[in-house]
Amino acid sequence: MTSFEGDLEEQLKEAGNKLINPPSSIDELLSLLDKVENLLANVEQAPSESMKDALLPSMKALITVELLRHSEMDVKVSVASCITEITRITAPDAPYNDEQMKEIFQLTVAAFENLSHASTRSYTKTISILETVARVRSFLVMLDLECDTLVVEMFQNFLKLTSHGNNYDDGHRGKRRNFLRSSRSTPI
Repeated sequence: MTSFEGDLEEQLKEAGNKLINPPSSIDELLSLLDKVENLLANVEQAPSESMKDALLPSMKALITVELLRHSEMDVKVSVASCITEITRITAPDAPYNDEQMKEIFQLTVAAFENLSHASTRSYTKTISILETVARVRSFLVMLDLECDTLVVEMFQNFLKLTSHGNNYDDGHRGKRRNFLRSSRSTPI
């Protein structure tokens, strides 16, 4: 193990343990979630056993009702972004049980509603979620879990954003189109 990996593991454990009892301040919570997301972005797929152990506190904290059903949309999007990174790390295996994954997918689809609001605080994070979902093809897991209604809702949102009548371009239109192309090219 390199010193970078060791430091990363320690930082992940520390941040994950802080998330177990999250700060009450929204700004502090968002800052902590940003830190966790940045740390998770540095974890490679198929991590070592020690890295898997370091991920556990964050994985447990992120699926608590307190975070998954937080009243602030920015917090929900940040939680979805962190979980999307965990999904990337554990792919092709799902990181949580089927019922938890269904709730996570509901949160993810709700986050995609931010794609029509480029001025929101969490818009860039939502684009990142979209890219990761497309890269690891999470929508296939959604279909396996029979989340058909969520898949339809997700695609309807994307089609509204990429329709020819929508002249709105935030610099991310191509990313949304690439997601649609990628998902259509997969047999459903």
